[in-house]
Amino acid sequence: MKNEPIPHDDPRLTAYALGELDEAEVARVERAVETDEACRAAVDEVRALAQVLERELASESPPELTAVHRAAIATRAKRASRLLPKVVLSVASAAAAVLLALLGRAWLLHGEDETASFAYNLFGDSPPVVGSAPAQVRAPRALEGLGYSGAEGGQPLDSLRQLGYVDGPAHGRFGNRIGASRRLSDLAQLGYAGVEHPSTEAYDRIRERGFTAVASDPLSTFSIDVDTASYANVRRFLNEGRLPPPDAVRIEELVNYFSYAYPEPAGADPFSVSVEVAGAPWAPGHTLVRVGLKGRAIEGLYARPRNLVFLLDVSGSMNQPNKLPLLKRAMSMLVEQLSADDRVAIVVYAGRSGLVLPSTSCEQKETILAALARLEAGGSTNGGAGIQLAYDVARRNFVEGGVNRVILATDGDFNVGVSDRGSLVRMVEDRAKGGVFLSVLGFGTGNLKDSQMEQLADDGNGNYSYVDSLHEARKVLVEELGATLETIAKDVKIQVEFNPAAVAAWRLIGYENRVLAHRDFNDDAVDAGEIGAGHTVTALYELVPAGSEVPGAAGGVDPLRYQTRSGLSAGAAAGELLNVKLRYKEPDGDTSRLLETPVAARVADWTEATDDFRFAAAVAAWGMLLRGSEHAGEADLELVRRLALAGLAGDPTGRRVEFLNLVRATETLRSLRQAERELPSRDER
Repeated sequence: MKNEPIPHDDPRLTAYALGELDEAEVARVERAVETDEACRAAVDEVRALAQVLERELASESPPELTAVHRAAIATRAKRASRLLPKVVLSVASAAAAVLLALLGRAWLLHGEDETASFAYNLFGDSPPVVGSAPAQVRAPRALEGLGYSGAEGGQPLDSLRQLGYVDGPAHGRFGNRIGASRRLSDLAQLGYAGVEHPSTEAYDRIRERGFTAVASDPLSTFSIDVDTASYANVRRFLNEGRLPPPDAVRIEELVNYFSYAYPEPAGADPFSVSVEVAGAPWAPGHTLVRVGLKGRAIEGLYARPRNLVFLLDVSGSMNQPNKLPLLKRAMSMLVEQLSADDRVAIVVYAGRSGLVLPSTSCEQKETILAALARLEAGGSTNGGAGIQLAYDVARRNFVEGGVNRVILATDGDFNVGVSDRGSLVRMVEDRAKGGVFLSVLGFGTGNLKDSQMEQLADDGNGNYSYVDSLHEARKVLVEELGATLETIAKDVKIQVEFNPAAVAAWRLIGYENRVLAHRDFNDDAVDAGEIGAGHTVTALYELVPAGSEVPGAAGGVDPLRYQTRSGLSAGAAAGELLNVKLRYKEPDGDTSRLLETPVAARVADWTEATDDFRFAAAVAAWGMLLRGSEHAGEADLELVRRLALAGLAGDPTGRRVEFLNLVRATETLRSLRQAERELPSRDER
């Protein structure tokens, strides 16, 4: 029996990962880890989770727990333990102590009701439901038709509670209970009438592009994108117990939220270009291509002085725990990273705009931090006037050869003053041409004008991030500070030409609002995306090989590499799959430079793909499922999970483990939505 394979959920794998396995079993488990990919992935996942827990404990002082706190946490942990996978149940006393301390900190900061949610964020199963008395509110009309009522004396809500609905306010750092635990107000998101769920969040319609026949159009041209807001925003929806609206899901931003091990730049160019090709995991017979860019890291750059202007929304809508208080802590974290050569000014806007702090040297960090601490919310929002003042302050303190940037932090509600999108866009475009760039940080829920904030950042030669927690603030403003502030290349465009001898049709995954006309590639007057120091940028193409049926294909440019007017060129027979061209400008330049990378027509088996490639494919497939894409093929959440597990080894930050938890939340919420659709109609009853 000793030679029997070890199941990938065997508790011994967890004990091995934590260094607590009996010596007699170590050799056998090591053999399984070396030969079985599932066992190896399980071990990697446990180790990555342990790193996350250790990092959490190291980041703040452990809480002082009272006897009452300890008793309550022990009760929570006992309940949660029944929900954890077998692989976690075997965690020994050291790991249990880490979990207890983390849950204790959550208890002290956020109370009993949120501690279960925090446990879910770590382990991905539904925490115990904390209910209250029946809701004293009018039930949705659609449910009243079924006899349900939230008022006393009406039809009991037990049937809904069996589906996981609970009562109570929808606030708290961790939002609504995830998975099977949801509140009645969430029914508004499913289209039921009669539920008050005020929100002015706005998302532009995303129209997914299908396959294009190479015979009709062999070129794909688009602007690169380093924004990551969509991933954090999707995470926010899932953490609130809701599936995101399809138009909130920008697949390229989900993929680019993660960094990948692309080669460092060599030579004079500020970034490297690499391409990997393998079979498409969700579409047998198709090919998946990953184009990766890696910007030069800040360590390899001259440290330029920074002239920063914080443009902070202090309107009444910011008076929520996940808005102004989080904003103040996030900007304080940024200030702590700045050097004595840097300067910060603070402009606020509400009913009127004002200069809270003139441009101040970071030798006086205490003064800057004190100004942030004094900020309070109140009034309506005059975003346009605030932007004008912020740019004026940045211009007065302009540093030649330095970093000049306005950082706009808001919940996205521009409702007074210069609020029409056209005027705002023209303003930030003009200032960007003068060397003052714009970054946008989104906070909170209810007012998020996602599409407007994205466009302002893009046209301001900056980036757009959504900050849903201090962890995200640390990622954007500490870990990736160079990428956020230091632009190393601007107006970066990609143009890919496909060889008709090898490719019948192509599809760019995501980047729907970044597509350019082919002639724009060589037009230096056309704006495109920026790359920050250390940024990685990923684009994925799904290809239909030559000779295959093309699913739903639709029909001032450089000469084509693979075609002439009369047919295929000699280059088409050179054994190439495609040719990648990039154009970029120096941050202060006006003339672009061209890079070109031909790619051989060798399609690797998916088992040969790198772990990073598999993980990127997992994130893209997850995005397609969230969007309900018609091109998802055979993708399901189990495929997403398998692909993502392969990439956990290269996860020092623990973000890929978090991704797996979001996949679990997606699965639970999709199951719940299906159950809701199957509620009996009035006629059936």
